[in-house]
Amino acid sequence: MLKNLEVELKQKCQNGQKLLVPFITGGIQGWEETLQAFEDVGADAVEVGIPFSDAVMDGPIICEANDIALSAGTTPDNIFKKVAELKLKVPVIAMTYYNIAYRRGLANFSADLKTYSFSGGILADMPFEASSNWLEAGRQAEIATILLAAPTASDDRLERIATSSTGFVYAVGLLGVTGEQETLATSATEIAKRLKQVTDTPVLVGVGISTPEQAAKAVEVADGVIVGSVLVKKLLANKSPKKTAKLLAEFKKALN
Repeated sequence: MLKNLEVELKQKCQNGQKLLVPFITGGIQGWEETLQAFEDVGADAVEVGIPFSDAVMDGPIICEANDIALSAGTTPDNIFKKVAELKLKVPVIAMTYYNIAYRRGLANFSADLKTYSFSGGILADMPFEASSNWLEAGRQAEIATILLAAPTASDDRLERIATSSTGFVYAVGLLGVTGEQETLATSATEIAKRLKQVTDTPVLVGVGISTPEQAAKAVEVADGVIVGSVLVKKLLANKSPKKTAKLLAEFKKALN
């Protein structure tokens, strides 16, 4: 069942809940079962990575997962169909890169997301200045188009990004690529604070959220967190959706 992502997340925020959105790369062993397990332990939405060969925002862990998935023959169509078959109750968000959507056509890509039970999409390398057609395609298809806000953005640019993003605003927690971090970057709470001053759309911090303790620190300011690399690493290492979801449950406990 499709969800109105922003309405659902706002309602949870108004009820005092902090949001937890895990990411997993589509096409690696056990990814479908892991999504179901994430729902079972209380994820508020799930992100599914559509593998791309030049994932410029991602570090070694997710790039390795992309390579494995692509080598196994994973395509966007494979992922779309599998997600639709899962019939998850939580909203599902596709995260990928502009070339994947461009080759399909932005309108077709957005419509396919809707058809296959996705509630939103993220194009990680889409510059805000070039996003108007993507935003319009999302409006037409009635899916959320989630934009990334970097710590280096000016106040004016940050406000324009926050105003245009639907579903939630993806606050990029640090300068650099995705991956595990020993400590939470100061920029993670700083970018969340700046965004909270200019929007009532939920603000979620992603990139560099590596431990439950870091997640708890981030949500002192933000509405929630996105957790990716540590979960992908866990699944690649042990091939166990259950163990990977158990790790996510530790994040959930920390947020509560």
